Amino acid sequence: MTDIEPGRDALLRLIGQHDGGVLVTLRRDGRPQLSNVNHAYYPDEGVIRVSVTEDRAKTRNLRRDPRASYHVTSDDRWAWTAADVTAELTPSAAGTHDAVVEQLITLYRDVQGEHPDWDDYRRAMVRDRRVVLTLRIDHVYGRPRA
Repeated sequence: MTDIEPGRDALLRLIGQHDGGVLVTLRRDGRPQLSNVNHAYYPDEGVIRVSVTEDRAKTRNLRRDPRASYHVTSDDRWAWTAADVTAELTPSAAGTHDAVVEQLITLYRDVQGEHPDWDDYRRAMVRDRRVVLTLRIDHVYGRPRA
């Protein structure tokens, strides 16, 4: 049974209680492409943020078509939330102190806490051509915990 937007707060709470989910993007032929990713949820903004690299399929797919879905489950997989989202992508990190790297640092802290070597992290973000993916939540559905 699927509950369509009843208990919206409970559905969104599940996203905030976990730091991982499945991002579903659309390939050029219309088929879904799924990726397991880590995320941070920002309830005041109604968005989910993810660090991705410029050269990945999910990034290319989202630059072409920003429509996506995001799926999170409880540890026992009984409760779940699916969110229809619209993606926004920053440019790739270009310099160790640019705005994108600063956003990536905030995102890292929100998901993992402190990094042991922020200078090394900054260099890696530029080398890996990291991007901040923001998923604006348009609609949620699922099965909140009873």
